[in-house]
Amino acid sequence: MDFPKIDEVYKLLSGKLESWIEGAITLLPNIVVAFLIAMLFGVIAKMVGNVVGKLMRRTFESRQIAGLLTSIIKAIVLVAGIFIALDFVGLKGTVTSLLAGAGIVGLAIGFAFQDMTENFIAGIAMGIRKPFDIGDVIEAEGVFGNVKEINLRNTLVETFYGQLEVIPNKILFRNILTNYSYLGYRRIEVPVGISYADDIEKAAEVITDAMNEKDYVIKKDETAVYAESFGDSSINLLLWFWIRYPGEPGFMVVRHDAINTVKTVLENNDILIPFPIRTLDFNAKGGDKLNTMLKKHDEQGVNSKPSSSTQQSDVKAGENPEQPAEE
Repeated sequence: MDFPKIDEVYKLLSGKLESWIEGAITLLPNIVVAFLIAMLFGVIAKMVGNVVGKLMRRTFESRQIAGLLTSIIKAIVLVAGIFIALDFVGLKGTVTSLLAGAGIVGLAIGFAFQDMTENFIAGIAMGIRKPFDIGDVIEAEGVFGNVKEINLRNTLVETFYGQLEVIPNKILFRNILTNYSYLGYRRIEVPVGISYADDIEKAAEVITDAMNEKDYVIKKDETAVYAESFGDSSINLLLWFWIRYPGEPGFMVVRHDAINTVKTVLENNDILIPFPIRTLDFNAKGGDKLNTMLKKHDEQGVNSKPSSSTQQSDVKAGENPEQPAEE
């Protein structure tokens, strides 16, 4: 078996080392410049991060969203500097491979954590759009309460029953969301029934005047009472008025006082809030009441009883039914 000569191996290795050293010496200025470029972009990224961070904190109330967007911008500036430095030393193929690899990795992560990514993106979008703030009263997907915290993945809502609900941001972003705090006011509706014998216009007038005397009622020119429907025992009315919301007094306190006020003002004006009334009718065509039916029943019972004289004659004539009566 023939082995290569040691001299030939030495010459081959030394030739390779010389070529590498010559290439390194040739690229040394470019490497230094590339290193300086990377350092320069690092300083620029830090400066841009400070400026953008202040701007983001003024724009967004959520420090998490402001910090995230600031970090993303800093990373973009720094990565751009690194790619420029690599391209400066002649590593265009490396840059292309890194970009392609980053795209593939990002795509794989997106598919693997699709739900998390969707909530994350929805959180960023809501932080920019700001459909609600911390402390607002919102309702979405059966959850009704005060917003306590807004994260990048979910939102924490404290319900009026004292529970803390964690809602994924994609649900709030996709579905209908009601913000009761956005406009700062809310309408309350109070139904009430009056008897058919009372005047609807009078009832509406006294209720409206009484409610407009309340300090919690706003938009007093829009306070109104409407006839809603014909009930079984009453004419059904509907009271509308506006209050500040959220505010003091609270919604439940205001509604309680409104119901009490309506009851009191109707009583003071001799307007009846009727109890449910049921009328029993014993004829398919109508008209036969319970007292009429009882009277007819009593009369039929009297007519069906035999008289006392008839009963006595029957007894005398029938003492011995086998013997004929004496002549």
